Amino acid sequence: MPITESVKSFRVRALEFLEANASRRDESEGEERGVALFAESTAEEDQANLTVARAWANTVFDAGFGWISGPPEYGGAGLSRAHETAFRSLESQFDTPTRSVYGIGLGMVAPTILAHGTELVKQRYLKEMYRGDIVACQLFSEPGAGSDLASLSTRAIRDGDEWVVSGQKVWTSNAHLASIGEIICRTDPDLPKHKGLTGFVVDMTAPGVEVRPLRQATGGASFNEVFFDAVRIPDDHRLGDVNGGWGVALTTLMNERAAIGGGSGGGLGIDTEHLIELARRFGKISDPLVRQQLTKIIIGRRVAAFTNQRAMAKVAAGAVPGPEMSLAKMALTANLMAVTDFVTSVLGPRLTADSGEQGTYEWSTFAMGVPGMRIAGGSDEVLRNIVSERVLGMPKDPPPR
Repeated sequence: MPITESVKSFRVRALEFLEANASRRDESEGEERGVALFAESTAEEDQANLTVARAWANTVFDAGFGWISGPPEYGGAGLSRAHETAFRSLESQFDTPTRSVYGIGLGMVAPTILAHGTELVKQRYLKEMYRGDIVACQLFSEPGAGSDLASLSTRAIRDGDEWVVSGQKVWTSNAHLASIGEIICRTDPDLPKHKGLTGFVVDMTAPGVEVRPLRQATGGASFNEVFFDAVRIPDDHRLGDVNGGWGVALTTLMNERAAIGGGSGGGLGIDTEHLIELARRFGKISDPLVRQQLTKIIIGRRVAAFTNQRAMAKVAAGAVPGPEMSLAKMALTANLMAVTDFVTSVLGPRLTADSGEQGTYEWSTFAMGVPGMRIAGGSDEVLRNIVSERVLGMPKDPPPR
């Protein structure tokens, strides 16, 4: 496959592949339903969904569409991000299995491995990740160090050519499905808290790793807590320099905010027409408050989309996602809160009482999930500080006494 292939020629080839392996999406079959921000599936359903997702990911990768903009030496096709965008646009027109289970691995962990991993780690994991053979998770937050990542206490002590890791991580998505994880540990407690950290790729099936599900307010268990009891990690699985883990973490966090905030115009795929129809169905379409809320949603999404376009153009030019992605993440949570206000005004008590009426109570899982999005990928408060200090150039807040 020529690396200089034009986008036009690529689109023809991609369309031929999709038409041969999937059916066109029938938009007329969509039914009204609520939108859950976090998965509500059982562990058994997760495994079944992973099996389907893996089969499709294998098919896509083997046809040359799995890592379109990736370096050929690690399994990529060596094409541009424009080619990648073209394929995603075409794939959205077809009824294909979701590959969301790979979102954290490919959106956050893989770019970090590519930027900071040893040659052994790149060769061993990147192709498997993009082919869908393995799932990766991100092991940052701790019970005593959530948004303040630099305060983490999970320790890694060097023992020859290995590191011995002990501690606990929390709020880890897909840990129960993951083969590997990116973990940040404290390797020198005597250094200032930002400077004594080191990143690693850890085998999630290694002795001493224990994954426990966390039940959330919505009823599902999308997250896990993970315990490490003297888990051994070879030094060749280190990411970056010893005690250079803060830079590694920032690479991951900026890609995380790009992945969370950069999609769907800051609206996480909730169709505006569906919201309009919801208001019309319950006789609220002429209500001035509801119309004002709907207008706020439309404007917020449009502004977020333009902001994301600008940030993604910077990434396409080869730059690392920067503090602009904090803006994108904040826009996403603001837009989701606006949708919650709108749905609450339209549905009223139907949102909290399950009357059996389709398309009403289902929205409760969405409303209860939104506060979690204000924490995921950096809390709103932390992101406001990043924007004020790194975008607007304002002085830092004085430390607490």
